[in-house]
Amino acid sequence: MSETTLTGNRGLQQEEPLLFEQGHPGHSGVDLPEPEPVAERLGGVKRQRDIGLPGLSEPQVVRHYTRLSHMNYAIDSGFYPLGSCTMKYNPRLNEKMARLPGFADIHPFQPESTVQGALELVDLTARWLKTLTGFDGVAMSPAAGAHGELCGLMCIRAALEARGDARKTVLVPESAHGTNPASAHFCGYKVRSIPANARGRVDLEALKGALDDSVAALMLTNPNTCGLFEDEILEIAQAAHDAGALFYCDGANFNAIMGRVRPADLGIDCMHLNLHKTFSTPHGGGGPGSGPVVMTQELANHAPLPWVTEGADGFRLLEHAGDTGSDGAPLGRIKGFHGQVGVFVRALAYMMSLGRDGLEQAAEDAVLNANYLLEGLKDDLSPSYEGPCMHEVLFDDRFLKDTGLTTLDIAKGLLDEGFHPMTMYFPLVVHGAMLTEPTETETRETLDQFMETVKGLADRARAGETAALSEAPRLTPRRRLDETSAARNPVLRWTPPEDQA
Repeated sequence: MSETTLTGNRGLQQEEPLLFEQGHPGHSGVDLPEPEPVAERLGGVKRQRDIGLPGLSEPQVVRHYTRLSHMNYAIDSGFYPLGSCTMKYNPRLNEKMARLPGFADIHPFQPESTVQGALELVDLTARWLKTLTGFDGVAMSPAAGAHGELCGLMCIRAALEARGDARKTVLVPESAHGTNPASAHFCGYKVRSIPANARGRVDLEALKGALDDSVAALMLTNPNTCGLFEDEILEIAQAAHDAGALFYCDGANFNAIMGRVRPADLGIDCMHLNLHKTFSTPHGGGGPGSGPVVMTQELANHAPLPWVTEGADGFRLLEHAGDTGSDGAPLGRIKGFHGQVGVFVRALAYMMSLGRDGLEQAAEDAVLNANYLLEGLKDDLSPSYEGPCMHEVLFDDRFLKDTGLTTLDIAKGLLDEGFHPMTMYFPLVVHGAMLTEPTETETRETLDQFMETVKGLADRARAGETAALSEAPRLTPRRRLDETSAARNPVLRWTPPEDQA
């Protein structure tokens, strides 16, 4: 905070201590009656000190959390250009539907007869996802992207074992999402990395050289994390299948191709979908998420229980393998209950309100916006790869050569200018990466303002005006933090002053 004011406040942006520092013994926002005497139940063991809760009035508590909420940046506040995240605006219609009492008040232990509408919604959402992707089956219960990856790999392993062909290795291109190798390892596979070519895509010859009878699956992200479409994907799928391997696709970037191409037609066997990215549920900070996995019939025979089915008596959940009539051996539960119903409501509302043509236009507009940024910034920044991109555009830090500044400095400078920064230093295959995803919901005026700001920061860097950028942000509630120390020595517990000696 600024030190030029008597209070430390900056206008109406107020500085205040932590709640624990504000508290005083005896202060309380409520009056509680004295508790009734109770029999000793702890064998004489008594608390040796106060529990440490701050004593505060109700206005102090309300004002504190209201001020904190003002510091929280959100898509409702402005442009949120994080690459690889698809932080799009979420239509209020979706939120209204999710708050309908029949969905908002549902309980997972209710009898099936009382949740017929919810089960029908899950079934209809599944049908939309299968139609958009071209697959035969879908597992709706995975909780989010990485959980979907694990689910898909478990189905692949079960299908291969059913063939009598238990393989031990998964190939993961270096341009894939970072959770891919982690999911493969967690599923019990050895992981081998496949390099990218100079075009930022999978090196097809290196892939073919790595494929042998030990490879269970290839995990590919398409469009990949460099924002590029894998234009040799048909050859990639054929090579994997010729080697007896199955083809898993990370669908986190489905936002760029929905309605334009069906992944099943590309030779993919299995793919998870991030409903909280592509189909407009607010996400970040740990949730909520949802990662249904679409798959071929061979893999669907092993999809995790329960399954929603429709019969003469309505909809029901098939909980046991013997009830499914499957040709395979379905996996048991991989989640406590059947998926994230609130996310399903939002996703279905989004799909039904846009329709197939609207979803196709959303993908087209997302790609158009990203290429608009590429075209507008390519002479001021340094694009990592030639040619058009998909839904996100990737720049590196070559334009900062000899300036003494880094990608981090540009990102912090954007904060002072009122913009949330793009994703920094990801993907790891590009030095000083700046990955920007405008999504389909941003206007041309917003993108023009963003580009002018980025150009201005780049001009300052090249002109030698480095002092301000190296100290940015200067206008935010907090100045630049020592992120290395914060990561290595986090302070996770407040210690009263009398105990700090």
